[in-house]
Amino acid sequence: MLQFAIADTTKIPIIQDLAQQSWKEAYKEILSPEQIDYMLSNFYATSTLENQITDLPDYLYYLIKYNDNWVGFFAIELHYEPSTTKLHKLYLLPDAKGLGLGKKAIYFIQDIANDYMDNRIILNVNKYNNAKFFYETLGFTTYDSGIFDIGNGYVMDDFLMEKIIILKVP
Repeated sequence: MLQFAIADTTKIPIIQDLAQQSWKEAYKEILSPEQIDYMLSNFYATSTLENQITDLPDYLYYLIKYNDNWVGFFAIELHYEPSTTKLHKLYLLPDAKGLGLGKKAIYFIQDIANDYMDNRIILNVNKYNNAKFFYETLGFTTYDSGIFDIGNGYVMDDFLMEKIIILKVP
C-alpha cells in the first residue's frame, strides 16, 4: 500500500537517511563523491530542514511509504511563482524505483497544486540525470537551462522543466 505523509520536524532523521541512501545511487555517475557529500551536508542539514519545515509555510515535505516502509520523499513549494508550484526534491530508494511510485507522487503533487490553484509545476533536473526522461513521460517539457553556483567551487548544471496542468474546479 502506498501512502504520502506530510513531514514535520520529527521526521527530519528519516528524510536525512533517505537522502543519503538515494543520492549516493542517483548521482554516483554524475557528481564527484565530494560534491555529493557537500550537497547532502548543506541541503539536508538539520537546521536547513527545520527552517524549511517550520518557517516556510508554503514549503512542504512529504514522505513516501510503501508496504509499511519509508521509501522516498519529495519537497514542494506552493506559489513559488504566480500560479506555480516548484518541485524541489523527489527521491526514491533504489529498490523502490520502477514500481510506479514516482509517477503516483507526481500525480499527488499535481492534485496539491490544483488544490492551491497553481496550474504550473516546475523543477530543475541535472542535465546528465536520466530522471529527465521520467519527467518527460509525465508531460514535463524543458523551457530553459542554467548553471547555478552552490558554493565551494561546485555548480548545478540543470535543465529547467515545467508542466502545465488543467485546474479542476471544486
